[in-house]
Amino acid sequence: MIPITHTWIPLLYLYGVGGIFFLIGMIIIRKSGAINLKLKRHRYWYRVLIFGYFYFLIFHTFFTLVGLYW
Repeated sequence: MIPITHTWIPLLYLYGVGGIFFLIGMIIIRKSGAINLKLKRHRYWYRVLIFGYFYFLIFHTFFTLVGLYW
């Protein structure tokens, strides 16, 4: 079995620490007024950013599991 340090720690670091920076960036975007969620195109791109983060998190986790247990 592959040790946790080679499989899950990098994933947790990438999406944990990266997620903190992503969240801080999203908060700055909202607080600075760089996005107006009343506009349809701004809501669209805001959702794309959030969806993209979770899409790649799930995608990466899935293929890590496939690589470990296939």
